[in-house]
Amino acid sequence: MVIKSAELTQYLGVFLWPLFRIAGLIMTAPIFGAKTVPVRTRLGLSVAVTVLVVPLLPPGPSIDALSPAAVTIIAMQLLIGVLMGFALQLVLSAVVTGGQVIAMQMGLGFAAMVDPQNGAQTPVLSTFYVIMVVLVYLALNGHLVLFQVLVDSFTWMPIASTGLEAVDFELLVRYASTVFSGAIGLAIPAIASLLIVNFTFGILTRAAPQMNIFAVGFPITMLLGFGVVFATIPSVIPQTSEMFTDAYALIRTVLGGG
Repeated sequence: MVIKSAELTQYLGVFLWPLFRIAGLIMTAPIFGAKTVPVRTRLGLSVAVTVLVVPLLPPGPSIDALSPAAVTIIAMQLLIGVLMGFALQLVLSAVVTGGQVIAMQMGLGFAAMVDPQNGAQTPVLSTFYVIMVVLVYLALNGHLVLFQVLVDSFTWMPIASTGLEAVDFELLVRYASTVFSGAIGLAIPAIASLLIVNFTFGILTRAAPQMNIFAVGFPITMLLGFGVVFATIPSVIPQTSEMFTDAYALIRTVLGGG
């Protein structure tokens, strides 16, 4: 059996085009794109998913994988994958922001640790929310929905040198503003409760100036903050689930899936 160079490059392109879209997604998606996951592990997972997904995909363009035109296709596929993963990362960023707001109101802004998802210093309360949301995401099979959307994306937006337009990035920016308003929605109960407490301490300070309000108010504010956090945990789960649902809807809209 003789395999010509043209046939070899064509076979290479069959796996090469999907690989870059899948790699772009895995490098930026929640859980898979965490800083604690080694790059080699993410690359190996990208190759494994590509091998499993390629038989389910429509035929790709008949372009030499080593030609200059292939560079444009590779860049577009990588950009599509990164956009999909970034849309989901915005949800976790919103959760981190909500946790930071609550921690600052409670006086726990100084208590920080390394976030395993982002690899940066965040308040302990934000890390708690992120871990909880990631566990809920896995329990709801959000990662399986992600791979289903990934496979469908090759039908919605076939492999080509064109695809994403400026209006698609505008939709992503608008979605980012919506998600971060959801972050404030997560923190509103704590903000309102602790604001009332601060007003109360302000009145006490005016009524009894000799009272050391910092020694009394700090532990009370922290204890009340913990009470509000545990009381509002049941409402965090549906709010974050709705944000993930909106993220998948955005991906479908951007990629032409309706």
